[in-house]
Amino acid sequence: MTDTAVGAPPAADLRRPSGRRGRMFGLLGCGVMLAGPFALLVVRLTGLDAGTPLAVPIVLFPYAAVLSVLVLSAMLAVPALRSRWAVTVVAILTTAQVALLVPRFIPDQRQVPARAAELRVATINADVGRADPRMLVRLVQTERIDVLAVQQLPSAGVAALAKAGLDTLLPHHELHPEYDSSIYSRLPLTRGGPLRADTAWPQTTADVTVGGRTVRLVAVHTYYPLGDAKRWTRDMTALTSVARDSGPDTVLLGDFNASLDHAPMRKLLGSGLTDTHAELGHGWVRTWPVGMTLVPPLVQLDHVLHGSGLAGVSVGERTVPGTDHRAVVAVLALLPARGRAPTGVRAGSW
Repeated sequence: MTDTAVGAPPAADLRRPSGRRGRMFGLLGCGVMLAGPFALLVVRLTGLDAGTPLAVPIVLFPYAAVLSVLVLSAMLAVPALRSRWAVTVVAILTTAQVALLVPRFIPDQRQVPARAAELRVATINADVGRADPRMLVRLVQTERIDVLAVQQLPSAGVAALAKAGLDTLLPHHELHPEYDSSIYSRLPLTRGGPLRADTAWPQTTADVTVGGRTVRLVAVHTYYPLGDAKRWTRDMTALTSVARDSGPDTVLLGDFNASLDHAPMRKLLGSGLTDTHAELGHGWVRTWPVGMTLVPPLVQLDHVLHGSGLAGVSVGERTVPGTDHRAVVAVLALLPARGRAPTGVRAGSW
């Protein structure tokens, strides 16, 4: 009797039709998953979101980059997907996305003098007065806020905040519930009123003196891209003109209905403003929507932008019950002008 060796069946050979078919479907699946990220990269590079419905999906650009990283990792880990040309294409796509995102995760190395005057600011969209007034007052007290910008605050909301004690903490006001944005301040305000700019509704502006310097404040609430992308773009363009004419000691804070990946926002920042989150390396912050059971905050619509005369010291987000936006709290330092020593006066010393 002759022994017959029985070997294990050979592994699937990708050269066979079934192996080639599996690779083809695998690579096709990767291509389908990356179609969206590729399209968003094109929009991000070309600025096609300005004035178009593409302004809505471009807020997902960071998520698209994460998806590209995951697909690239899968292609490198699964032998059947290791097609040289496919891996090269996906690697180029991923590298381009990451290159656009990385700068906002790297803090600026700007030196702030130890005795520089500081301004503590906060902004919140009150969601038509639904924000809990007592919790908002507590936020102002806890964070020792000097200036608070509030959007979507109707007259009833103004009264509720006064009843909760906000006027005691921030006794100086530039209130315009009819125009959708208001400013509260611990420090006296001057030159207050509606901003003269081509926006859907007037933005509220005022000046505040900090350490002997006059800082211009603009409480921002733009139109929203989902409602009318062209109107939103005109709002952002108008704010860009305002920023160019306002000088280095300027702070724009509020609900811009824009992320750092929107072309109009990048143009606004190009006018001489700095986003405090990106400046301090907080590259992926999400402030909206809040309070939804199954949907976590997805995008950052609320920002504190400042001119070159100031620098961010700290920035963070705080949740106030009732509203669908998180509040943004920032500490800004006034940089000494050339040839001028720091004043040593801190606006934030309650």
